[in-house]
Amino acid sequence: MRTLTHDEVRGGTLLPELAIELTPTVVVSTALATMDFTPVHHDVEGARAQGSKDIFLNILTTMGLVERYVTDWAGPEAIIRGINVKLGVPAYAGDRLVFTGTVLAGEGGGGGADGEFTAEVRGRVSLGDHASGTVRFSLPAP
Repeated sequence: MRTLTHDEVRGGTLLPELAIELTPTVVVSTALATMDFTPVHHDVEGARAQGSKDIFLNILTTMGLVERYVTDWAGPEAIIRGINVKLGVPAYAGDRLVFTGTVLAGEGGGGGADGEFTAEVRGRVSLGDHASGTVRFSLPAP
């Protein structure tokens, strides 16, 4: 896989859409992989007893998917410098999480000449925005 260089990206660049099917296996396995044993992430009856309609993604998984979304597009040498994400509606098992994004600008006025950029990222499910915010990342020189 090739990494984008900082001269290939400009403000307004659209990231390709990424859709993830949130099967019960995905929800449970990612909760367990992050050592989150809270019942709302793996026990349907436990989640319902706490007022949820089903099990749902945990925060660590959501943040990991936001990072994955940017680095899958930018390439393996991209470095995440910061993530500022607001959580919205739950991402329940059986739904589809769709990420979209746009590069806002590079540091210092939009040129990205120093290799650092900010992308606005949104992850939506059928109920609305699950995660929205910005990701700061840097790319290597050509």
